[in-house]
Amino acid sequence: MKQLLWLLRWILKAAIFFTLFAFALNNQHDASVHFFFGTQWRAPLVLVVLAAFALGLIVGVLGMVPRWWRERSLARRVLAQQSAEPAPAEQPSLAVPPHGI
Repeated sequence: MKQLLWLLRWILKAAIFFTLFAFALNNQHDASVHFFFGTQWRAPLVLVVLAAFALGLIVGVLGMVPRWWRERSLARRVLAQQSAEPAPAEQPSLAVPPHGI
């Protein structure tokens, strides 16, 4: 079973690679990207698409960094608080459901 899964993963990775490789071969003609003040960048279309994808990925990750830091610091505070407090005795939960739901 493990060998079958390994083989299927390898076939999927190979299919993705060859699809992207064929895309790159079919898009080798030059494209120009016009920036401000008359500047431009001329490169093969596949590089322009790859650069746009990478830039979008970087912007998305940078947009998530503040939230990741907040969540990480909150998790550290909760872990520090749990390790500092003695474990409470088992008591039934009397949680109040939120209103309006």
